[in-house]
Amino acid sequence: MIAQDVISLENSKQLPSYKKLPIVLTRGSGPYVWDASGRRYLDFYGGHCVSLLGHCPPEVVAAVTAQANRLMFYSNLVYSPVRAEAASLICEMAPPHIEQVYFCNSGTEANETALKIARKATGKSRVLSMIGGFHGRTIGSLGATWGEGYRTAHENVLPPSVFVPFGDADAAAGAFEKHGDIAAVILEPIQSMAGIRVADPAYFARLEALCEKNGAILIFDEIQTGVGRTGTFSISQQIGVEPDLITLAKSLGSGIPVGAVLASSDLAGSVNVGDHGSTFGGGMVAMAAVSATLKTLRSSGLMANARIVFETVKDTLSPFVRDVRGAGCLIGVETDLPSSELLPDLRNAGLIAGGSDDSHTIRLMPPINITEEQLAEGLNIMLETLKQKSVAA
Repeated sequence: MIAQDVISLENSKQLPSYKKLPIVLTRGSGPYVWDASGRRYLDFYGGHCVSLLGHCPPEVVAAVTAQANRLMFYSNLVYSPVRAEAASLICEMAPPHIEQVYFCNSGTEANETALKIARKATGKSRVLSMIGGFHGRTIGSLGATWGEGYRTAHENVLPPSVFVPFGDADAAAGAFEKHGDIAAVILEPIQSMAGIRVADPAYFARLEALCEKNGAILIFDEIQTGVGRTGTFSISQQIGVEPDLITLAKSLGSGIPVGAVLASSDLAGSVNVGDHGSTFGGGMVAMAAVSATLKTLRSSGLMANARIVFETVKDTLSPFVRDVRGAGCLIGVETDLPSSELLPDLRNAGLIAGGSDDSHTIRLMPPINITEEQLAEGLNIMLETLKQKSVAA
């Protein structure tokens, strides 16, 4: 089919819940993707922050292919060597207080599971969430997600949450004083969809202390910050706090759908047989992808490269934009012009980047193994586009 046929067919047969870019992608390799006409794009978006190792990383492709030929799937009714290996690797690379992992299929499912564990462990129901936070679109996770556009049509069935400003520990303390039934605090350590918002490490330490004082569970939603993207396996290892639960997805399977909940040794003991389940969670092909992804990260020193990428982007773009913020390969670039004006021009020049809820902030999520030359290629496109837009203005 030609590109327009593909677009027409998807538009006619798929529920209209996505606003799509007007391109039809047919293949990818490393940091590049190609459309149906054969045009190559440098991908600094990674399909919603997924392609941690670039597209079709050879190690992951080989592991998935081998596992699919051996045993494509069986449920958690049985034990599996590849699942055991994936769980062991995660616990080895996670912060030391993390001892066990639960596998599921996506980020929102991971957050749902974490919230369910927290409510059972505490016997409380309310969740403290952050203004600007995004945790998923299924009902349980949606209850902790900020924004009328996501919540309005479902308010009557959402579980109870209270929202406070991100980065404001006093507001969080006030919420605990007002509400005695807070089971958990859930937050993204870097708010991605909100425009790559960051907070001081002291803020997270205060939240940790508030949770301990009030018998609440601290949940780090690391769907985007985790698996080494920000320079350490969990960003909590940089911040210096120990969340009770950490949720992962996106980068974890290098493009194969998978999610995970990482539990501290204390909290893991609150989970019993039958408390939760997922037919496809921990499936063999997904576990092969997880193992291959983590082995690649562990053996190649790529997490250190994430920090180099951020510093390079910041040094290169800062003189020409309002702000560059984030960590590792999760970067927000705040510009004078609305991102809606810049993103199409970047794409026309061969670079795919992402927008955010901040109308002036572009999100860059390049793969963690991007080379110096490939990064320079993308930054040159950004600089040239900014220059052209400035001249036109």
